Amino acid sequence: MTDTPETQATPQQAPKMNVLTQFIRDMSFENILSQKGVSGEVQPDVQVQVNLDAKKRPVDNQFEVTLMIKVDSKSKTDQSQLFLLELEYVGIFHIENVPEEQMHPFLFIQCPNMIFPFVRRIVSDVTRDGGFPPLNLETIDFVALYRQELLRRQADMQPAGTA
Repeated sequence: MTDTPETQATPQQAPKMNVLTQFIRDMSFENILSQKGVSGEVQPDVQVQVNLDAKKRPVDNQFEVTLMIKVDSKSKTDQSQLFLLELEYVGIFHIENVPEEQMHPFLFIQCPNMIFPFVRRIVSDVTRDGGFPPLNLETIDFVALYRQELLRRQADMQPAGTA
């Protein structure tokens, strides 16, 4: 009996991911409202920006994913600044059995999904401890965010004057 491609094929192993550690790399919370000495009820207008970064670590199968959140809150009435929160949260992951061509989306979708609940809790605690109602971030659709970034990069690569 000769080996055919079917008999030589090894079964595809399922992807494995472990969160090795996670931590706050950098955080800043500025309570501008209290610095001004303003009191009373305010109607906040909250803007949230999300950025991601990922890189391979020197150790085999280890990757670092950084979720950056910027929360800018201004008064709806006069657009005066209420508070500004900036947070860089890092997860260190051990990832195996993910094909190379699927690693980029895995790092920018699966990994942020794993650490986002911790980021949400930190934002809620910091805003509450800063004297505001706790801000509970809405769930982020990292698949849509990834697709949006791919489209933006494709648009940036098009020569000027073409649509």
